[in-house]
Amino acid sequence: MQNYKYRPQGVCSRQITFTLDHGKVSNVKFVGGCPGNLQAIGKLIEGKDAKEVIALLRGNDCGGKGTSCADQLAIGLERALAAEEKGA
Repeated sequence: MQNYKYRPQGVCSRQITFTLDHGKVSNVKFVGGCPGNLQAIGKLIEGKDAKEVIALLRGNDCGGKGTSCADQLAIGLERALAAEEKGA
């Protein structure tokens, strides 16, 4: 089980933390952003496979920003998986 912190770019949230355990996502927390929506995302993806979450959330846009908090979470998950693969 590994805990990660990711600093999102171009969105309202300032930090995303999450845990990966054998490719499963848990304990997703956003600092800043729209609290209700972001708490819901965390609940909906709890225990899900990180690759499935990435496929679902990658590319979601918020107000024409070209990204969103969900998209930034997907990017953070991609980076965490890449780091785990290098360490394996």
